[in-house]
Amino acid sequence: MKHTVQQVFRSGKFLVGFVIFTTLLLTTIIYPLIIKYPPLQIIGQGTFFPPGIYVNVYDSIGSPAYTLSLDEATAKRVATKLGDEPRQAMKEWLVAAGVPESEIDVTDAAGLMELWANNYDPARKLSGMTYAKQMAYQRLNNSVQGVLSTEGLIIAANNLESGALEQSGSVAQTAYVNVTDVPNVRVLPLGTDNFGGDVLTELVAALATSLQIGFVAGIVATLIGLTLGLLAGYVAGSVDDIIMFFTNIFTVIPTFVLAILISFSIGQERRGPFTIAVVIGVTSWVWTARAVRAQVISLRNRDHVNLSKLSGHSIAYIIVSDILPYIASYVVMALILQISAGILTEAGLSILGLGPRTTVVPTLGLMMNWALIYQAPILGYWWAYLPVIVTIALVSFSLNLMNTGLDQVFNPALRE
Repeated sequence: MKHTVQQVFRSGKFLVGFVIFTTLLLTTIIYPLIIKYPPLQIIGQGTFFPPGIYVNVYDSIGSPAYTLSLDEATAKRVATKLGDEPRQAMKEWLVAAGVPESEIDVTDAAGLMELWANNYDPARKLSGMTYAKQMAYQRLNNSVQGVLSTEGLIIAANNLESGALEQSGSVAQTAYVNVTDVPNVRVLPLGTDNFGGDVLTELVAALATSLQIGFVAGIVATLIGLTLGLLAGYVAGSVDDIIMFFTNIFTVIPTFVLAILISFSIGQERRGPFTIAVVIGVTSWVWTARAVRAQVISLRNRDHVNLSKLSGHSIAYIIVSDILPYIASYVVMALILQISAGILTEAGLSILGLGPRTTVVPTLGLMMNWALIYQAPILGYWWAYLPVIVTIALVSFSLNLMNTGLDQVFNPALRE
């Protein structure tokens, strides 16, 4: 046994797959111990917030301010509000208003703002300009107001006695706040989803649920396939005929289609993760049964099996003691592939809306389903679906890599 384990971990493919899979598995265990937020908690009053560090503006005003003189700060501030598109839009309006194009230099922010301030009139209707375009220029005018100002922002508050609005302070452009001094800071490495939930926290919880579904589905499918394959291969005769008859029927019906029909018939309220896992397992045992049967047929007439028969041992004893150990490595490889197939099948069912009910726990498939429903790929919100795709790919890749490594270790032809 020790020698076998050493051989397995000498396989480069198995080792790489094992490290990737173990890392993902440990993440699902350790992350909830550190980040204890509920995975489906709605924290964003809106949808699809981009990844970043979110600092509470209210608290940052009262936090200690530090003066930093950064050379590029002004240029970045101007570029944020006065980018290439706003400059081109301002030029279009000025040209339409009669300003010679030769006098407009979009690279000169100060000169462009001076021309804009001297010529733009929000009430003026230019020839051929639609109402929507006019409103767009008004919004542009509001956004660029004071963009080149070097003065600080005034903080005003109501006087408790007179009720009048009075200046209570100011914020200089060179004032900075250290986020460690702000009491309310939330890091969202993957932003929020369509519900305003933390995508990273949700992704880790979804990975844990999908792995559980994969393990249960894999164990169920492997047990059914192993049991039927052992009986059909060793007992033979009418038992083999009956088992193969049902196996052939299930072979004709596509596994995924059968899983869709059963999931749909169960109903949304009764479709929990365990139920879906059992459905996947019950519908995906066929190829395991056929493969195990073929292995057993090649073993049932070996000398050690015949000797066990002559000794009067029962069929159950012979199968468990004399046949099963010889196909144990194959059963482990079948289990790994069944786990991978179970995770992918759950993802497919959930994308179609036939996975576990959506109000209890997230799964990788459900996250993809939500992203597609709310058009995240079309709108460019990559953080809502790309990490899910990468996670599914990593799980499947690692399990298949482990299976390939085991196949090379236990298959003499491949090992040579």
